[in-house]
Amino acid sequence: MIGWLLTHGPARKALGLLVSAAAILLFLLNLRRAGERAGRAAEQLEARERNDAIHRQMLDAATRRPPDRDALADRLRDGRF
Repeated sequence: MIGWLLTHGPARKALGLLVSAAAILLFLLNLRRAGERAGRAAEQLEARERNDAIHRQMLDAATRRPPDRDALADRLRDGRF
């Protein structure tokens, strides 16, 4: 059966087209998967950047905190909190 496909012209041409179509289909499916992976990586990067920004804000707030309870009470009385 396979020998007949490889030796006859029209069947050989059809087999070549079938193999080409299968290769193109596999390429497109792989391209789609690569796009999905890139999308997930971009989402993870955005989430990491948001978390880093929040963490930086928390660290900045910690540098401005009053050193002790008395300083906190003074800040609250002055309305600077």
